Amino acid sequence: MSAVSLRKMLNKKELPSLLHNLIYQFNVAIDVELVDGTKLISIGEQTVENRYPIEVSGDIIGWVVGGEQAILLATLLSFLAKQEAEKKVLAKELLERYQEIDLFDDISTQLTTSLDTRQIAQLVLQELSQLIESSAGMILLLSPDATAFEIIAEFGVFFDHNQPEPGKGIIGNIVQSNRAELVNDVQADPRLEGQKNVSAMICVPLRAKERVLGAIAIGTSKTDSYKAEHLKLVSIFASQTAIAIDKAVLYEQSTQAAVQAKAQTQKLQQALHELQLAQTQLIQSEKMSSLGQLIAGVAHEINNPVNFIYGNLKYVAEYAQDLLHLLEKYQKFVPVAPPELESELDNIDLEFIMQDFPKLLDSMKLGTGRIVEIVQSLKNFSRHDEAEMKAVNIHDGIDGTLMILHHRVKADVHRPAIEIVKDYAKLPLIECYPGQLNQVFMNILANAIDALEEGIENSGVRSSPQITIRTRAIDQQCVVIRIADNGPGMKEEVIRRIYDPFFTTKDIGKGTGLGMAISYQIVVDKHGGMLKCRSQPGEGTEFWIQIPLNCALVDATEEQNCTSASPTPTTESFLTSDTDGFIPSTAPKLKPTDLLIRHTQLIQRLSQHSPDVEGASPDQLYQMFQHHPISLKLYATLLSWFCCSNPSQIRH
Repeated sequence: MSAVSLRKMLNKKELPSLLHNLIYQFNVAIDVELVDGTKLISIGEQTVENRYPIEVSGDIIGWVVGGEQAILLATLLSFLAKQEAEKKVLAKELLERYQEIDLFDDISTQLTTSLDTRQIAQLVLQELSQLIESSAGMILLLSPDATAFEIIAEFGVFFDHNQPEPGKGIIGNIVQSNRAELVNDVQADPRLEGQKNVSAMICVPLRAKERVLGAIAIGTSKTDSYKAEHLKLVSIFASQTAIAIDKAVLYEQSTQAAVQAKAQTQKLQQALHELQLAQTQLIQSEKMSSLGQLIAGVAHEINNPVNFIYGNLKYVAEYAQDLLHLLEKYQKFVPVAPPELESELDNIDLEFIMQDFPKLLDSMKLGTGRIVEIVQSLKNFSRHDEAEMKAVNIHDGIDGTLMILHHRVKADVHRPAIEIVKDYAKLPLIECYPGQLNQVFMNILANAIDALEEGIENSGVRSSPQITIRTRAIDQQCVVIRIADNGPGMKEEVIRRIYDPFFTTKDIGKGTGLGMAISYQIVVDKHGGMLKCRSQPGEGTEFWIQIPLNCALVDATEEQNCTSASPTPTTESFLTSDTDGFIPSTAPKLKPTDLLIRHTQLIQRLSQHSPDVEGASPDQLYQMFQHHPISLKLYATLLSWFCCSNPSQIRH
């Protein structure tokens, strides 16, 4: 039955009047009838009953009855009916296109909200199963080397056993040809391999940017179930699916690349951190080796003659006592001396010698005893026992360090003497590396003395400088040494950087910026302890040094923890102070930008002493550094950090 209704066409507003005018012009009688004989229009009295068909695409929708001229009217109505039919077809196509656009927009909106390939594929199959009759469906992705398929979403049972392979079977060949196909009789297709659970199927490759990503396939158990519009609909889904999956794959790849880049960055940061530790430890080893050898050599050379003198003073005192006793006996038996001897006795003031000589021997004994103590302190400070822990009294190390620094705490023309206040608790022996801890005490005490001298120099007020040293035990597990001064103090931003290698607030030639970095390694890394600092401008500075009683047990525990997790320390994490106001130490780390900043600062500090440094040649610059050997060593170390091609080879 034709889609055009003759009755509706003749009921249009202008057509009936047009037909009447035309018939009157021809002066004929006609009837317009439906196929079943129902009259729609009757004009005039019929004398001839010729019947002329009104046709649309070969289908008769009505008749024009009349004379020979009635054929013109039949032709006109057929033409109008044909136009009406074409309008309906066009309207249907427009409606279908609108529905496609609406569906296209809906699918795009849903797919673009997801960046997960499996979620996208599952959503597409769910929509297709509702729009097209199907008992099974699946979406496959090609592997990067295009040698295998991966099913990322499916419903129903498409295959009994084996899944499709590229270049094999119906789906494999369709993907290889890169052309969508509709197969209404799967069992009769020569490309069929293995048993299929569908009789008709549609398979469309997923294409994105001239590249085949995979395929989308749906099927049903009924033969000849699909038409061209079904293929077109699946193709719409396939185009949108390919775009969404391609975007999701790119997102996954970018995410993986970001993760790999982050991991690589962490490795580089760890390598840089290890290089920093290696550099500072190398400098520490060199510094301590040179200093230790010098002190040990001097102590050894002094020790022998001092021991000789100190040991013989006992016998000198006995001999002197015997001689004085003998002289008293002579005076008793010979009360009046001969004139010649009397004159000699008056010249040497024998009475004063007899009173002062024992006192002189006592002072010599006291002095040599002091020298022996100093030599022993030098030996204790310079001992090389890094590879072996020893049980020591921590107070001996502090006192030995103070003895070495005794010349710096004495009064001079610029300031009064620095008062050393000791508040020692009763502590057990500590299993530690005493030589290295002595280095920590030396660094902190020397910095405290520098700060006190700087405070007096800048303020001009000769206040009473003081350093207080307190010790105590905590829960029989560790000991705490607190070293405080009443100097000018530091700002918080300075405290957070004092453990960075090469950071120093001292003038060029006065500090290397390595003392606190080395102290951090000794206390935290080597002994498993804690190093904290609190300070405010104008209120002095205090360091908290916490050492376990048995560092060997701490090392063993840390090695076990490192096997399970080894987080990379960072200086970028925000450090919060504890309830007492101490800011805990953190692993010193430098980025390449920090090294450049250190380089700039080093040159600026050098320019303060040599204003021509900016225009100096390399030879002139080297000559300037020769006058400041500490800066030259720092500069060479910085350059080695930049130029080291394989920092992982450095071990500490």
